[in-house]
Amino acid sequence: MFSFSNKPTYNLNDFESVIAGCIAGDSQSQRYLFKKYFGYCKSICLRYTSSTEEAEEVLNEGFLKVFNNLKTYVSTFPFKGWIRTIMINTAISYYRKHKKHSENRMALDDAPYIKMEDDVISQITADEILELIQQLKPHYKTVFLLHVVDGYNHREIAEMLQINEATIRSHYVRARVRLQQLIRENYPYLISNEYALTA
Repeated sequence: MFSFSNKPTYNLNDFESVIAGCIAGDSQSQRYLFKKYFGYCKSICLRYTSSTEEAEEVLNEGFLKVFNNLKTYVSTFPFKGWIRTIMINTAISYYRKHKKHSENRMALDDAPYIKMEDDVISQITADEILELIQQLKPHYKTVFLLHVVDGYNHREIAEMLQINEATIRSHYVRARVRLQQLIRENYPYLISNEYALTA
């Protein structure tokens, strides 16, 4: 029996076939990939932006980059890590474009510090910590997330944000200090008098 259809079919149960379909412009494959990684990618975008609207803007731009660059994806590398890198880079580009960088010139030694035992942090859920991180100033939040959550070192972050490394270190220290203050303010029952705020 002859088939007169030249349109190739792609197997959604085979990830390599899905990638091939996306590269070929197959709408079903693209829709499948988008739905599969939508939640994961949106959570990344929400971390690095200040509102749902900003997150969706970054998400859409990020997925556009994903589909435009799928030909460069190497199947031996975990796809989740590959798409994560694209989303983070897209969020950073958005940050550089829309946020003004301001250096805090107060000496680090002047910053108040809250001593806190590890078990204090362990009693707060990841979602609660991320909610507190969202309250940090944009430049502090971005540096903190890149270093603590996504594992970039200070030099790499400096290159990504196009800021000198000393400023990145300052932002990171201040982010930690402010986050500790927020934990103290929101969860005072977790902190004993022994770990009080000291100036």
